[in-house]
Amino acid sequence: MESQNAGAPRPPKGRVVMLVDNKVEGDSRVQKAAESAAAAGWDVTLLGLVRSGNGRTWKLGDAEVKLLPLKTPLAKRHAERHRSLLRRPFAYPPGPMSAYRQQWVKAWRADVATRRAALKVVPEAVGSPLFRKSEQARLVIAGPVSKFMQKWVGFRARQTRQAQKAGKALRGPVDRAFTATWKTVKGKRAWRRLEPVLWDYELTYGPEIDALKPDLIHANDFRMLGVGARAAVRARAQGRTVKLVWDAHEYLPGVRPWEDNAHWIPGNTAHESEFAPYADAVVTVSEGLGDLLRERHGLKEQPTVVLNAPDRPVETDPALEDAEPVPDLRALCGIGPDVPLVVYSGSPGPQRGLGDMVEALPKLDGVHMAFVVPAPAAGYIQGLLKRAAELGVGDRLHAVPYVPHYQVVRFLSAANVGCIPIHHWPNHEIALITKFFEYSHARLPLVVSDVKTMSEVTRSTGQGEVCRAEDVDDLVRAIKTVLADPEKYKAAYDKPGLLDTWTWEAQAEVLDRLYTRLVPGAAERGRM
Repeated sequence: MESQNAGAPRPPKGRVVMLVDNKVEGDSRVQKAAESAAAAGWDVTLLGLVRSGNGRTWKLGDAEVKLLPLKTPLAKRHAERHRSLLRRPFAYPPGPMSAYRQQWVKAWRADVATRRAALKVVPEAVGSPLFRKSEQARLVIAGPVSKFMQKWVGFRARQTRQAQKAGKALRGPVDRAFTATWKTVKGKRAWRRLEPVLWDYELTYGPEIDALKPDLIHANDFRMLGVGARAAVRARAQGRTVKLVWDAHEYLPGVRPWEDNAHWIPGNTAHESEFAPYADAVVTVSEGLGDLLRERHGLKEQPTVVLNAPDRPVETDPALEDAEPVPDLRALCGIGPDVPLVVYSGSPGPQRGLGDMVEALPKLDGVHMAFVVPAPAAGYIQGLLKRAAELGVGDRLHAVPYVPHYQVVRFLSAANVGCIPIHHWPNHEIALITKFFEYSHARLPLVVSDVKTMSEVTRSTGQGEVCRAEDVDDLVRAIKTVLADPEKYKAAYDKPGLLDTWTWEAQAEVLDRLYTRLVPGAAERGRM
């Protein structure tokens, strides 16, 4: 009997559904979590989204990835759907009326002009002499009236555009009053009025989760927390045991809002506060963030820390290397091996300090910089390239696209310095971000800003220099210092065990132990 069962596949430890509110590609943490959990014996389905077009599926190791087409009709705010007599009382109601009235009054003015001309040049075509006299009388009135109406319609159209702009911006006193009112009336439930778009996510993901009948739901970040919590509640109401893991990537009250308006932070923080108690376990990226989450939500136990660490670098199979070679960063930049190269890898944005790097470049003779970003053609990146050209250093700034997460470390290792000049935002102070670990495994000397956690670790390990955030001259000093003696900083990586703990393999074991603790019978099935 034992010999017959020896070759039989092991039963999965349990079914895991992971949720993320992006298209998966480019989110290395989520990809690695899904792939490593599947490798550890879990039946994993990762649900993401596409904002336009049709969804699709593919395999990530043994995990299945499925992207769902997201429609967001509830994203339209109240002010975009209804006339606001408080904002602009003379505006037309939302919809086609403004365009219709503008075109209608133009047509009227054109008709008046044509009728006047016809009376002058082809009066016989207009009608009888009596009719022509009455037409002249009508035009005496129609001319100034139509001119006045054109100005009036133009005024109302401008009011409409201003109302729509204000309705989308949601930053005025009316919007702040709206937010304060609903926070007072509904408390944690206020998101239903402030961020109703969260229901669009629920209606997209909910049926898919229910159909998969998971044993554990792993909800990444704040939007998916509510989706996962409601799915777990529905399953438990049907008699199934479903556990919910909330993976909090950021401290939501401290983020730079994705939408800069009066509703976004209060709405999403209310949503998070309502559903945080539903989580059976919380995972996060640092001890500091874990402390903040436990205090904010009154969590019963300390969140489990799973670092944003990269895969352990391994020797590549030559056959695989031939099939999918790692791109050459220096070749993409058009530079040779002896040219000093400073790299920034990750999501771009003003708060990330990329603008400071551009301003520093004229003061760094002969140094090149590479921005490894999701979309080099994006407007923000193109603006930075334009600014570099204005400074006379356009030939020394390069924007190149992401590579697959398993190639990142080897790709970045071609640089001389890894730069993280992020600004002081609450979330930047409390975590070691993904690029910190990627640079470390690439054995790059670091230049980091003086945000709390990252600067403390960098100083303690000796792997780089710290500069003052948003201080271009100090950034220049730090880069020059590192380039003058890079081996001094690289030596920090020779410390036994340092890089071993900063690997995804170590983090995957933490996640597997958490899943196994939560799901009944998982440990026994794992030993079969």
